[in-house]
Amino acid sequence: MEEPLVRVCHSGTVRTLALNRPKALNSFTGEMHGELRAALDAAAADDAVRAVLITGAGRGFCAGQDLNDPGMAAGADGKPDIAAVIEKNYRPLALRLQAMPVPVVCAVNGVAAGAGANIALACDIVIAAQSASFIQAFCKIGLIPDSGGTYFLPRLVGAARAMGLAMLGDKLPAQQAADWGLIWKCVPDVELAPTVDALLAQLAQAPTRGLAATKRALYASAAATLEAQLDLERDLQRELGLSEDYREGVTAFKEKRAPRFKGK
Repeated sequence: MEEPLVRVCHSGTVRTLALNRPKALNSFTGEMHGELRAALDAAAADDAVRAVLITGAGRGFCAGQDLNDPGMAAGADGKPDIAAVIEKNYRPLALRLQAMPVPVVCAVNGVAAGAGANIALACDIVIAAQSASFIQAFCKIGLIPDSGGTYFLPRLVGAARAMGLAMLGDKLPAQQAADWGLIWKCVPDVELAPTVDALLAQLAQAPTRGLAATKRALYASAAATLEAQLDLERDLQRELGLSEDYREGVTAFKEKRAPRFKGK
């Protein structure tokens, strides 16, 4: 029986999705994209899932697009249609990650290059092992950062650093990525798994409906005016104020006990 290209594991209320082409540094193929989208859709539809983890099998997170994948082959005119690959695979993946109704954590356990780096940045919280690195490799083959790279980079690290990363394609060590604010945290390799497990446990016990609204508001702010953002905050607070989790949070606060959130 063939190994899945995305290994899915459900532990308690956490769904783990591991990119599983370790011999190819988990580089993307059209088939792997299909399995990942299906796994994300299934997690989004499962009320038992309170947090999602994305990581890579083996010694790397993701080396980006597999240039040998049949989807990258030239068309009838002898020229590749990279736009079609982006439209079919990378655009919907980036949008799906940001629209997930629960927190999405990315554990970068090795190199994250090209689209692999930017798909990691599309997740809500990124934690990397100290030996990991991020590479905007597109300039090495005459392309631009895709999969949201031109959106995420300047917002996370500023225009000057984004331009340098995109135009030089230098390897950015995980600790420097954390220092620059590109990712949430860098930890020693041996601490990656326990740190991620503790974070996922915390998120899975949190009021995940409120966290989903927080995601929506923060992502919307990039293109919103202050007036529009204040309106969105008001509307989301109206919805959350009617939720079971809000009632439980207030009750627990008054009773001086730990809240028991259900994500409802």
